[in-house]
Amino acid sequence: MELALETGVSTRHLSFIETGRSRPGRDIVLALAGVLDVPLRERNVMLLAAGYAPAYRERRLSDPELAAVKQALDFMLAQQAPYPALVVDRLWNLVMVNAPAAMMMRWLLDMPDDAPLPREGVNVLKLMLDPNGVRKYLQNWEDVCADMLHWIQREAMSDGIESEAANLLGELTALPGISETSRLANLDARALPFLPVQIRKDGVALNLFTSIATMGTPQDVTVHELRIESFFPVDEATAR
Repeated sequence: MELALETGVSTRHLSFIETGRSRPGRDIVLALAGVLDVPLRERNVMLLAAGYAPAYRERRLSDPELAAVKQALDFMLAQQAPYPALVVDRLWNLVMVNAPAAMMMRWLLDMPDDAPLPREGVNVLKLMLDPNGVRKYLQNWEDVCADMLHWIQREAMSDGIESEAANLLGELTALPGISETSRLANLDARALPFLPVQIRKDGVALNLFTSIATMGTPQDVTVHELRIESFFPVDEATAR
């Protein structure tokens, strides 16, 4: 009844849709998806299942029509300096980084300071959880691992088996030591109100936490799925 009131559809018609006795119109599909806060990608799936064309386009960030979005992202990343920030897609493939994030990644990956940072094919989750990657410098990698896997598990559950998200989840859980730590994070109700990322390399200790932001009110699948991850220092030593 609450869903019927929110969408303006009668409870009788909504019940008929639910049981398959009635085929929903395109506007009703979009109304139901909006009230239920269904991601744009899945709204397209709902429309296709109901026999309608997708309503939301999926474009590359380099598309001229997304130039204003790219400019806004560049601005937000620049404002985060001197602290690192990066942009990833829903599967945590690297899309953009600011200069401090690029410096931190080069440092963690033992790359020269002037080396170009690869973009295509770089998955942040793989980079962080691979025992030969950043993981060896993460002091609390078990907790970070459980937190990161939560994001991709949600995508895999939404997309189903044999999807790109499910395959990525399989790759991550197959990494050494991941299956044992992916069940539960070591979270304590008395601990900090955020999950710290504790890095130690070459005698330098960094205590950071991150925030995840998304673009509001998008009408494009690509924009809707972008994640802006910003790093902040936990203590004065890390800030310096």
